Amino acid sequence: MKRIKIILGIIIAFAVIFLSTGLIFKETAYTTRVEVHKPLAEVFSVFNDSSKINNWIPELKSIEPIDVKPEKTGSTYKMVVSDPKGQEITLREKVMAFVPNEKVTLFFNTDVMFKKDDYTFDFSNGVTTITNNSICRGNSYLFSCVLPYFKSKIKEQDQEHLNNFKSFIEKN
Repeated sequence: MKRIKIILGIIIAFAVIFLSTGLIFKETAYTTRVEVHKPLAEVFSVFNDSSKINNWIPELKSIEPIDVKPEKTGSTYKMVVSDPKGQEITLREKVMAFVPNEKVTLFFNTDVMFKKDDYTFDFSNGVTTITNNSICRGNSYLFSCVLPYFKSKIKEQDQEHLNNFKSFIEKN
């Protein structure tokens, strides 16, 4: 009986810690960065060319415009990506800010989370630096509890996409 109480106590403690995560960490934030040896205007143009995105985001299956604004800000897209198990995930992307050769802010909405990617572009000494400040937030309390534990995996994937972009544009 004493062992059962100890085991139940440990299980309850882990459950309380796990469920507290969603209260303590409302959002998960991280930064990724890459340096590209190409001119700023070229990097910005290629980065924002939706017909080329699948060259650095291999999980992307399709991207369809829903509402395209001439100034880009406010435009929305439907994206379909595949997860590591091959299951398709539908995202809704909205361009929140678009300043040519300076900044692009994208907001993604899925069934389980919201994500904001704030890309800035800087040019110095022949190198364009792309910095992405990301914020992820769960759509549900339970997913908010899980998200902080996967921060490193999400950050790693975003860094991989930037590295893929660097390889793609520097080859061409």
